[in-house]
Amino acid sequence: MRWLIPAAGLVALTGCDVPSEFLQRMEDQSKYEYYEASDFWADGRAMRTPPAGTVPRERFDKLPELKDPVQRMSALTGRSNGQPLGNIPVQVDRQLLALGQKKYNIVCSQCHGVIGDGNSVVAENMSLRLPPSLLELEGKPAGHFYAAINEGYGVMPSFAGELDVRERWAVVAYVRALQAARNTRTDGQQPVPQENR
Repeated sequence: MRWLIPAAGLVALTGCDVPSEFLQRMEDQSKYEYYEASDFWADGRAMRTPPAGTVPRERFDKLPELKDPVQRMSALTGRSNGQPLGNIPVQVDRQLLALGQKKYNIVCSQCHGVIGDGNSVVAENMSLRLPPSLLELEGKPAGHFYAAINEGYGVMPSFAGELDVRERWAVVAYVRALQAARNTRTDGQQPVPQENR
């Protein structure tokens, strides 16, 4: 009898004459592209100045400690003179690390693993390319990780929509903490070389 329910559903779907426009209406929405002309506005421009009081997503008040415009722009892009920033441009403290841990666990750990080693259930099922171990990338500058989060890297999409500027740097700080913790022993012994683990 269990087969009867899916079969009935299949019959119902094939019997319906639903136009694809109805099911796929989110794919085809009327909108203006950048710099496209508009008949709606008197000046003919589709691109409009945001209304007063709107808050841009990349608002700099997420990093109030950065006063210098060049420093702020570097913090926003993760680069200075086209090169990844070597250090995290915001103060790294317990609060920032806690934020980074929280956001890493929500956004990053599904692919990169809880400890950043690239071992995760999602990674086990990736057939195209496995996510790298972040622990193995400790020689990369901090801006490298920020830019990967901000812009995407390889098959990884940008996560700028999920993490604001401060949260991105917090995740970078937490990744640095994971990398440092890997080589820390509490028993006074030297870390085990990676190839012997």
